[in-house]
Amino acid sequence: MSEPFAATKVTDRVYWVGAIDWALRDFHGYSTERGTTYNAFLILADKVTLVDTVRAPFREEMMSRIASIIDPAKIDYVISNHSEMDHSGCLPYVIERIKPEKVFASENGAKALDAHFHRDLGVTVVADGQTVSLGGVQATFIETRMLHWPDSMFTYLPEDRILFSQDGFGMHLASSQRFDDEIDDGILEYEAAKYYANILLPFSAAAKVALDKASKLDIVMIAPDHGPIWRTGVKRIVDLYARWNAHKPANKALLIYDTMWGSTEAMAKAIEDGIVGEGVQARSMRLRENHRSNVATEYLDAGAIIVGSPTLNGGMFPTVAENLSYLKGLKRKNLIGAVFGSYGWSGDAVAQIKEILASMRVELVTEPLNIMYVPEKPGLLKCRKLGTLIARKLKERVAGPR
Repeated sequence: MSEPFAATKVTDRVYWVGAIDWALRDFHGYSTERGTTYNAFLILADKVTLVDTVRAPFREEMMSRIASIIDPAKIDYVISNHSEMDHSGCLPYVIERIKPEKVFASENGAKALDAHFHRDLGVTVVADGQTVSLGGVQATFIETRMLHWPDSMFTYLPEDRILFSQDGFGMHLASSQRFDDEIDDGILEYEAAKYYANILLPFSAAAKVALDKASKLDIVMIAPDHGPIWRTGVKRIVDLYARWNAHKPANKALLIYDTMWGSTEAMAKAIEDGIVGEGVQARSMRLRENHRSNVATEYLDAGAIIVGSPTLNGGMFPTVAENLSYLKGLKRKNLIGAVFGSYGWSGDAVAQIKEILASMRVELVTEPLNIMYVPEKPGLLKCRKLGTLIARKLKERVAGPR
């Protein structure tokens, strides 16, 4: 082989020609402990077509993978499903180098690309539902606005029954394996959930529209722009999206807090024990050790959120304020909750947390529990009762009406 990077065969006419970013640890505030991939796909039809590109620093890796099976100059069409820079960063370079006949994008995609690169890239606008012939193969474009940008669209290849889904159904996961059935199931589900929680959860209404459109297609493979290609787990990931999209609460309480001298932590431990004593799963996270994007992952399917903070400088502990600000933006629904904290003299943090949870439409099951200085046994018993109360309320909600 004359190229340092090789393409991976997906079907007889579709190849993965993307790039692997093993080193990435932060994606605009999202903690990517396992790196990511920037997926691009080559369709070997009469009109050779490249679906999406990669982040700019990885352009030569992509071009080398393309060159491992075909001269890049033979590419006739380029499809831009999503104009975010991790997928379009090297698009101007690709256009200059291969001079494709056409570059396809949605109307909003064309506007975004021009705005990104401050130049007219000569994009051909395609409409929702429009089909373009690649010569013996059809490409159908499906607008998925706000999944998760206004420009987003899917491309469907009916002859191969492949859905190129841009950021939908993806995950940040660097791997030498290209397909879902080659990767540990636990890692797959966690990283897919983390991606949905941090990227797509605020756009659940748009996700439902996209799911409804996808349900009308005959799909045997989903090829997202990040992470593995779904070839055996299509139903699995679609079912997970339907569940996450519905904001369905699980029998799980998320307990997030931070502490200064251990008092708030002592309260958290007693609350946790009350939750567990009722047979409800408790996920307890002290915030200085847990990144907000990992907190959001647990938040995705929690049925209850309990937030605790000491009062510092008349307000919430900084990590608590940061995480609540982040979680609020995710627009999660169908949650119950409670607030607790410790203080020395003012005790204002719990009132501030209560106000934020109310703005998040979290249904508080009781008034905040606020303990001065170090909690003793009577105070810890109140904490345990708080955990018991929220667990019972959660079980009632998950069980539903009888």
